[in-house]
Amino acid sequence: MENLSNKPSWKNTIHAVLSKKVFILLTLGFSAGLPFLLVFSTLQAWLKEANVENVTIGFISWVAITYTLKFSWAPFLDRFNLPLFNIFFGRRRSWLIFSQIMTGVSIFMLANITPNSENLLLFSFFAFLVAFFSATQDVALDAYRIEIGKKEEQGILGASYQLGYRIALITSGAFALVIADNYSFEISYKFMAALMMVGVFSTILAPEPSETAKKLEIKGNLLFALYIEPLRDLLLRHKNAVLIIMLILLYRASDLSMAPMAMPFYKDIGFTLTEIAYVAKTFGVIMSIVGVIIGGILWKKIGGINALLFGSIMIASTTLMFFLMSINEKNMDLFIATIALDNFTSGFAGTLMIAYLSSLTNKAYAGLQYAALFGLLMIPGKILAGFSGLFQEAFGYSGLFLASAAIGIPAILISYYFYKNKITA
Repeated sequence: MENLSNKPSWKNTIHAVLSKKVFILLTLGFSAGLPFLLVFSTLQAWLKEANVENVTIGFISWVAITYTLKFSWAPFLDRFNLPLFNIFFGRRRSWLIFSQIMTGVSIFMLANITPNSENLLLFSFFAFLVAFFSATQDVALDAYRIEIGKKEEQGILGASYQLGYRIALITSGAFALVIADNYSFEISYKFMAALMMVGVFSTILAPEPSETAKKLEIKGNLLFALYIEPLRDLLLRHKNAVLIIMLILLYRASDLSMAPMAMPFYKDIGFTLTEIAYVAKTFGVIMSIVGVIIGGILWKKIGGINALLFGSIMIASTTLMFFLMSINEKNMDLFIATIALDNFTSGFAGTLMIAYLSSLTNKAYAGLQYAALFGLLMIPGKILAGFSGLFQEAFGYSGLFLASAAIGIPAILISYYFYKNKITA
């Protein structure tokens, strides 16, 4: 049970916000966030501009499932050193630098492919590579963040990471769309590829964690050592493991399930790329940053479970705003209100869940355990998202958004049960 009387003072909270670790996570968060929209909404805008059908766009969104499946190779980053790189940077930073370089190269290669019927498979392959190396960077960075911070610092560190991430979303969302609208998506993506060097330089300047998982000594069953033992440790340390898993599985399913259709929806009701860039990808991300900051502070001040309940209610409720947009004609005021609420909620709930997942992990197995928990968080929504184009074709945008909102109800009920019974782990 969380003891509210032991919560830190505002002075200590401000001191935590201004620590060196926070600034390190801010810059590395930018590197992690930059590729995400390039395989998500910015990519979908490119495909829509190239007259690719919504059904196909929905299926191509499955390249982002790579982020969900990153737990499958996370143990290798936990237990094995990267040849040559490790000599100069240590295990965590060497994997970070390698993945950042490969992400930048993959983005550059993607920029050189036109998404037409002849090249769509090759285009999707390089989009997959961007997602794969970006997800690898996430594994290394999540483990790095967990290892450099204490359990009680994870809310602030998670907020700093999210802040950098959201700034990157403005860059690869709004800025990338404005460049594409005035020049081309090819130029836009090549510029984004160059910006991945921000992550490389940040990693070089960041210190290697003093507490890192030991290099694996292969004795007996390799599968057991890499996968079974870390997952067994995770489950045995938490007596409410089943309830925790259910909460994680359902928490983000509502908003993620309809996400691939957001950009086609904006375009279909008449908004231009520049309007989308300024409202959804600039103002929206600013609102998400506000949500990130408030989420990080509330996690530290009132405790995670209390805040998680608010987040679950907000996720399902704000999805209904898209339904309101779908039953009205193009309305800029409603668009702005929807984007404000949706992005604030995304930043707020995202920070809470990052802190919560981090608090559940054991530093000895940080890479795999966090990646596995994050996979549980993302995979239901991502799987449903792949069928969002088919659902939209059958029931329209209104039917899609109503169904997505309803998906959030179980998460609210479980979060309330956690709150009522003070279940933290």
